[in-house]
Amino acid sequence: MSDKPPAEPPSSEVTPEALYLRRREFLKNAGLFAGTAAAVAGGLYLLGRKQTRPMDAFVPDAGLVDLPVAKSKGPYDTDEPRTPYEDVTTYNNFYEFGLDKNDPARFAHTLKPRPWTVVIDGEVHKPQTVDIDQLTSWFPLEERVYRMRCVEAWSMVIPWLGFPLGELLKRVEPTSHARYVAFTTLLDPERMPGQRRGTLDWPYVEGLRLDEAMHPLTLMAAGLYGRQLPNQNGAPLRLVVPWKYGFKGIKSIVRISLTREQPPTTWNLAAPEEYGFYANVNPAVSHPRWSQATERRIGELERRPTLPFNGYAEQVAHLYAGLDLRRNY
Repeated sequence: MSDKPPAEPPSSEVTPEALYLRRREFLKNAGLFAGTAAAVAGGLYLLGRKQTRPMDAFVPDAGLVDLPVAKSKGPYDTDEPRTPYEDVTTYNNFYEFGLDKNDPARFAHTLKPRPWTVVIDGEVHKPQTVDIDQLTSWFPLEERVYRMRCVEAWSMVIPWLGFPLGELLKRVEPTSHARYVAFTTLLDPERMPGQRRGTLDWPYVEGLRLDEAMHPLTLMAAGLYGRQLPNQNGAPLRLVVPWKYGFKGIKSIVRISLTREQPPTTWNLAAPEEYGFYANVNPAVSHPRWSQATERRIGELERRPTLPFNGYAEQVAHLYAGLDLRRNY
């Protein structure tokens, strides 16, 4: 058996099949498929070398404010090298701004993250609508250096800045009926022009079990690298659940609802045979079109083994005791 690392999945596999087929149809109808296909074919260049900013395309992070850090070293921080800021902010999946990895950095300037309010409702005793700056002022912001594993088999290490979601949920006092937490992204085709396309059912929605949401690892991120979140990374508020695939990390959140029933999630609606509700990182369960056993860390040449629960098994595996993780993927 060869010791050669497995080849990177081709771009047509990295893009989920249902989305890929719809995207292909859209681009063909628009008369743009040939040129865009060439761009997509080269879209994985980051996986083999360190990225530099696309100088003719990148929107500068003008106006981002440095945020106060209350705690800069936590018990869950990884000591692995951090992915450079330029890479974290120019290699993103955020289909509300485009389908290629650098589209969010190029086009997310249309998002205006201030003013911004977040609705917190559902099975809570203290429902409320709160301004984003007031919300973040309620909690000391902590730096959390987490691994991030994309379902597409690439990964990063990102120093997020935020607060535990559990602290916010305690503040609104869940009722005894609350079992899940549902999240909703902004729906505004003017600010998010990708929503004009039928790529996915908008707005983007996600969900967690309540015990997952209350776990101290689960973070509401308002910044990264000590500054406010750039638009392309989910400004002004996004979810970070480091033991799950990255698509669980819903961006630009406008509503958090506690529910009795399991909420719908966008990728499960789009391709239920490929994307389950849990989306826990599991190297033993392949995606239908590629292996999840290894990953490419952005900026590195060699692939590395993927860790169960993305390396956080000691902290979170007990949440799934008795649950068949092959069936509940």
